[in-house]
Amino acid sequence: MTQPDGNATPTGHARLEATVRGRVQGVGFRYYIVDRAMQLELDGWVANERDGSVRTVAEGPRPDLERFLAALEMGPPVAIIERVDTEWSAATGELGRFRIRSGAHRGD
Repeated sequence: MTQPDGNATPTGHARLEATVRGRVQGVGFRYYIVDRAMQLELDGWVANERDGSVRTVAEGPRPDLERFLAALEMGPPVAIIERVDTEWSAATGELGRFRIRSGAHRGD
């Protein structure tokens, strides 16, 4: 059930889908994101995309997802973040433990 407070469920969980653009492949960005997501105890995944961006989907408490978004916007020291496109919705509870997902990528 979607609530007016940013699409959170009654448990306060929400879903954040984000695409990070800039110099984000080949710089350890996915590992940085997995580490931050695990610290925040979020569910979801991160993957490199063919166009050079990194896409992530995460679910958890809205305040933790906002901290996660701040980490996406900052990135690891060697990354250059040009922009982060986001979409918020209600959590589905179907993601499982946060992980790196295979995708079309140049690698890290």
